[in-house]
Amino acid sequence: MSKKEQAQGKSKMVPLPSQGIVPERDVYTTPALECRHLGIDFGGLHAVEDFNITVGKTEIAGLIGPNGAGKTTVFNLLTKVYQPTRGTILIDGQDTAGLNPVKVNQLGVARTFQNIRLFSTLSVEDNVRAGLHNQVKCGVISAIFRLPRHWKCERESHERALELLDVFGMADYANDIAGSLPYGAQRRLEIVRALATNPKLLLLDEPAAGMNPSETAELMENIRAIRDRFQIAILLIEHDMDLVMNICEGIAVLNYGKIIAKGTAEQIQSNPEVIEAYLGAGAQTDKAQDKSEGGENA
Repeated sequence: MSKKEQAQGKSKMVPLPSQGIVPERDVYTTPALECRHLGIDFGGLHAVEDFNITVGKTEIAGLIGPNGAGKTTVFNLLTKVYQPTRGTILIDGQDTAGLNPVKVNQLGVARTFQNIRLFSTLSVEDNVRAGLHNQVKCGVISAIFRLPRHWKCERESHERALELLDVFGMADYANDIAGSLPYGAQRRLEIVRALATNPKLLLLDEPAAGMNPSETAELMENIRAIRDRFQIAILLIEHDMDLVMNICEGIAVLNYGKIIAKGTAEQIQSNPEVIEAYLGAGAQTDKAQDKSEGGENA
């Protein structure tokens, strides 16, 4: 492994008997996510076909591909917004067959969305507390009669929400209305709310969309901090290739619903199929021609 990869918090990727690859540190633990021959049909359309991926217990992984490749459809399958037509999804070794989105969330899967979906008229703290519903237990009777148990739950929720907001430097915004925050802060708040559900696997759908370069750089550091602090797996969809290549340890490339390449950032960047999928069939020819002309002119 290069010094640059070590500086980026990456680990050497090693193969598993299941044909997946995970960071070396995760080899002897159950993967956070395993998909085996996953697929879904919409009428006669194979939207996702034979999708196989393994994400290590503490891996930051990327799912990339051209627009319309089926990336968000995969996220909808993982969270059971869509039920797969075929295949298996294992979360921390547990089969999710027959589960609904609520049960999958309780099992440890949380996500953000391409388009921000906050409770825009509620406070920042209340948005985070909405994500704590699995963590703080308080009975209906306690809430109705304002029993001591109710106030204990309220205090615990408040403290936990502020603790999570502080991870992103947002504790000072706790009382602000969520919809009044700048765009980048709303993106961060959505991630904090997802973390409030105490996930084992965090799915980020284009987290850098609409961010400027400085916000994207800050996001990169935040994602690493989340992985290191909470020791969870993160799978992200992203079109910002600088972010993907700098932060992701394993990367899968989707095109027309099928994985066409899997590997490290270096392997993906030099893969001819990936270059063709992104740049078109002529890209490789043009690149080879430029190289040849450059050699002749040298």
